[in-house]
Amino acid sequence: MLKAVIFDMDGVIIDSEPDHLKFEQEFFKNLGLDISKEEHNKFVGTTSYYMWETIKNKFNLSQTVEELVKNDRDNYYNYLISGNHNIQIIDGVKNIIEDLYKNGVLLAVASSSPINIIEIIVDMFNIRKYFNTLVTGDYVDKSKPNPDIFLYAAKELCVEPKDCIVIEDSANGVLAAKNAKMKCVGYRNLNSGNQDLSPADIIINSYDEINYDILKSII
Repeated sequence: MLKAVIFDMDGVIIDSEPDHLKFEQEFFKNLGLDISKEEHNKFVGTTSYYMWETIKNKFNLSQTVEELVKNDRDNYYNYLISGNHNIQIIDGVKNIIEDLYKNGVLLAVASSSPINIIEIIVDMFNIRKYFNTLVTGDYVDKSKPNPDIFLYAAKELCVEPKDCIVIEDSANGVLAAKNAKMKCVGYRNLNSGNQDLSPADIIINSYDEINYDILKSII
């Protein structure tokens, strides 16, 4: 029985991956790191702690993981609050959020972004009122593709994993959903890179392809 839908944020609710890639590529350049776009795309969906720990170990950086994460996040936060960004809500996502909400489905955002960024986004697009809980990857020990973040969200919503559907745009996120024993909708966002969404239960190119009744039939 469908009781809850858990939304990733970046690339699922907002089209933000190009901004993340741009900011982090500039940061990589300033650190003298040669990281290709293809390699960078492998981190889509993971926490910044996971990404920077991996990069620090690979390149033997002198900075601590905490310093790298703080600089990365501070730069992006300042960009968001400046108002000089191009981030848009994805077409149709608010309609499906409202449809699920009207039908009594519990809703959560479960994103690898930090909580202050999640809060800025849900307020910016006036959608906070629809969500029962907001969950960041910082709340759990292991990043996607581990299931921790989605299991945490299900616990916050007081529902069983088998009654949840996750909407994800990344290979790491889809695997995390399946590892949590949840159903998964793979949203193909071209701006998220060439992501392998094949483990998802269904794959969509537009939110016009799903509604409450279709999602209910997946469970």
